[in-house]
Amino acid sequence: MGKNFYLLFVDDEPEILESLRMTFSEDYLVKTATSGPEALGIAKENEVSVIIADQRMPGMTGIELLRQVKALKPDAVRMILTAYTDVEALLDAINAGEVYRYLTKPWEQADLVQAVRQAVERYELGRENRRLFQELEQAHLKLRKDYEALRGEVEGQYRFEEIIGRSRAMEKLFEVLRRVADSMTTLLLIGETGVGKEVVAKAIHYSSSRRKYQFVVQNCGALPDSLLESELFGHKRGAFTGAVADKKGLFEEADHGTIFLDEIAETSPAMQVRLLRVLQEGEFRRVGDTQPRRSDARVIAATHRNLEAEVKAGRFREDLFYRLNVLPIRIPPLRERPEDIPLLAHHFLDKACRKSGRAVLRIDEDALTLLERYPFPGNVRELENELERAVMLAPGEVVAAELLSPRIWGEEDNAGSVGAAEHLNEAVDQLKRLLISRALKAEGNKTRAAVRLGLTRQSLQQMMKRLGME
Repeated sequence: MGKNFYLLFVDDEPEILESLRMTFSEDYLVKTATSGPEALGIAKENEVSVIIADQRMPGMTGIELLRQVKALKPDAVRMILTAYTDVEALLDAINAGEVYRYLTKPWEQADLVQAVRQAVERYELGRENRRLFQELEQAHLKLRKDYEALRGEVEGQYRFEEIIGRSRAMEKLFEVLRRVADSMTTLLLIGETGVGKEVVAKAIHYSSSRRKYQFVVQNCGALPDSLLESELFGHKRGAFTGAVADKKGLFEEADHGTIFLDEIAETSPAMQVRLLRVLQEGEFRRVGDTQPRRSDARVIAATHRNLEAEVKAGRFREDLFYRLNVLPIRIPPLRERPEDIPLLAHHFLDKACRKSGRAVLRIDEDALTLLERYPFPGNVRELENELERAVMLAPGEVVAAELLSPRIWGEEDNAGSVGAAEHLNEAVDQLKRLLISRALKAEGNKTRAAVRLGLTRQSLQQMMKRLGME
């Protein structure tokens, strides 16, 4: 390793410099100087790893030289050789970081060699640390850029303008959302399963001044009370079996941001009491802790149930209901805005194609007509799943009507017989009967139905005969 490192020895006695050169030149690149100014000139021109200077020299002392070298080459390891007991000045220089260590004259050869080796190792370690720090700094900058880009992408994805819907019902919803986005008020989103309550909650968060902080989600019906309490409020180490460390809850994670509590009607009365306290006071305790904590998280709650009916039935606390119901926002189901179905269908079609790696397909008019007529009890989520299924089944570049699920056609009974078939050939025949029936119903005659199915009229007639459809 030595030949990669420069040693600079400074002494006003040439014979000492020659002795030092002979000792170290085999292992290191060695430079010598007989005065402080000469040494500074060498330091300016070379990457000095270690500089060892005599303390008492005419014109400039060793400490003065090393003080200037520190400003010139801050990474160089600096040592003093001295025959004098000027301890106070040396200690001041060491404490100020101008000198790494000092050696007394006359020195022991082995001690000097060991001291130089340690100084070179210190320089090498410092250089490696600087390299790692620079890499870490670059990685941090890249991570920050990536984070900012991702946050910008997420913010753009969840703007109100990005929620698919141009119907009058959705325009009214957007008007309300824009007005409430930056308020501190707790919001209650009401809507059937699958209408997109979480998407709306995210859009509210990313359209508000809280968007630089966390948006966290918890489905209150997904966990038993004990686990839900720990998830929301955190726990202390040892609070229960398996609590091996302190854990932050979602209310702490979402401080200054937003916490979305989905299906809040599924919480128990005991949990409702704790939620009421954090909503009223902004205060909670971790499980197993006596120390109260505060959170400035904005709460957006959601439910598909009728909370007033739940209150009357004694399943939901009245005081929590009034605390949540300050500003209820109803998200309309898909059957109330069928004019949005083509927009959503094309959006989900593109999404499904990207997910499956397929070229973008198109939906034929008959398929769109069927989708617009269907009431979609599962709402937007059901429509998305339907398009994903159709993309997987599509043999060509078009999502044709016959690729849609039997329930879209209103043929659940016929589809059930396909699912009940235990023999593969029987199931295939039943599916063929179903597709042929759909094509005939849509086209009105065998010729056009055959074209729709990718068959000749003769092939279709033969198939129908074999399937007993004549």
